Amino acid sequence: MRRIICKAYGKINLTLDVLGKRADGYHEILTLFQGISLYDEVCLEKEDAEGILLTCDSPALSTGPENLAYQAVQLLKERFSQISGVKIHLTKRIPLAAGLAGGSADAAAVLAGLNRLYQLDLSREELGHYGARLGSDVTFCLEPLTAIGRGRGERLSPCCPCPEMWLVLLKPPFSVSTKEVYAHLAQVKIAQRPELSKVLQGLRAGNKQLIYSYLGNVLEYSTFALYPQLKIWAQEIAELGAEKVMMSGSGPSLLAFMNTKREAEQLASSFHKPDWQVGVVRTINSEDLRGRMMMDE
Repeated sequence: MRRIICKAYGKINLTLDVLGKRADGYHEILTLFQGISLYDEVCLEKEDAEGILLTCDSPALSTGPENLAYQAVQLLKERFSQISGVKIHLTKRIPLAAGLAGGSADAAAVLAGLNRLYQLDLSREELGHYGARLGSDVTFCLEPLTAIGRGRGERLSPCCPCPEMWLVLLKPPFSVSTKEVYAHLAQVKIAQRPELSKVLQGLRAGNKQLIYSYLGNVLEYSTFALYPQLKIWAQEIAELGAEKVMMSGSGPSLLAFMNTKREAEQLASSFHKPDWQVGVVRTINSEDLRGRMMMDE
């Protein structure tokens, strides 16, 4: 096999709490990760010539060594001599710098794809160790099913799967600095923290209303303080009938949870702001992951 095409699913944080700053400069978090149906397509191809060639259909994305997908190839090439030249093409659907782990998802797809393409026989745990070296969300994106994340988010514990939920992703036409959001968090008052135990209770019962009631993201307090208009937009979206509106990751993407696909599509069609990226997605399950790799001769 010389070519493999992988789906790289994005993620959201159903809950995200920041517990404090660590000695290594990172923040200790407690989060509930969930994969969503929005994905990038990652095509990996063996090349006879040495080197890494990365291309992308989005001109806004760097295709050099600073790209996580590029770094994922480098990481495995250093360890496995059978990996020579690799050509990567990214078809981007996950918005850039949106708090949806698009870069991490691409890197995870590269790790899993090269493992299959070159028959490296790396276990899920071994791939996870490589993923953690690349970024905090990469380990989760290797298998983006409902999981509790601790540490920087790389220490994962599986939990009861999430019932199918429909939501609208709304990405405003600007990005935020994750580093700045975390740094500013110490200067804001956190009025309410998410209750992970209650959300887990809702997952076990399949009770969406209970889940909605206790979702939360403490980074909202920092991001909304830095970008006050984002808070106003979140309130406007809630008034359109969403069950819950919250931010994913450090933002600026907003998530509007709806009871049905039809309701989600109606909200998306009624939201009119220039240059926003708006889409309807659902939470994914193990069935979605069965066919996410396609091999070519």
